[in-house]
Amino acid sequence: MTALASPDTAAADRLAYFETLYGDSEDPYGLRTRWYEARKREILLAALPHRRYANAYEPGCGAGELTAALAARCDRVLASDFSPQARASAETRTADLGNVRVASHALPEDFPTDEGPFDLIVVSEIGYFLDQAAMQTLSHACAAALSTDGVLVACNWRPDFDARALPTDAVHATFAATGLTRTVSHAEDDFLLEVWCRDPRSVAQREGIR
Repeated sequence: MTALASPDTAAADRLAYFETLYGDSEDPYGLRTRWYEARKREILLAALPHRRYANAYEPGCGAGELTAALAARCDRVLASDFSPQARASAETRTADLGNVRVASHALPEDFPTDEGPFDLIVVSEIGYFLDQAAMQTLSHACAAALSTDGVLVACNWRPDFDARALPTDAVHATFAATGLTRTVSHAEDDFLLEVWCRDPRSVAQREGIR
């Protein structure tokens, strides 16, 4: 039987993985060039039930392309990553955006509870790097940090890959178990996007259309 890596070893391995990726390119996932990524971002933004948000949190911001898009819809965006090179890329991308701050957070330990409540939290393409216990801690931290009308978004790649620690369905199941109401579920072969809200009403209900 193969021994499981300790949490510290697993975290060090994840950091080395990302530092290698961003050492080779400031945008290793092609967030700024691939139509797949641009389209996914637009779907995510369209799924948000409010036109605008006051205080948003985006952990695992990577190269900062989604961060920049969120900044157009939010008064303040706190973005974070635990990779120094990823943060440098995000800081370069958002340097002209005065409503964005990029911080160093390793999740779930560094969840910025004291900077909430947040009315939008976007957890995109990071949950599957965590083990089940860490993912459960993160999901509950997100739910607890939401404002009274807060919105939680998860968007994740579905196919398997070597660095994956959790299946995407398991990541989303932890968010579903927080007691928030799922208001959007968009599934494709490539990715799964879901939105959970404290307010269970649809956009049409919120606007008095139905």
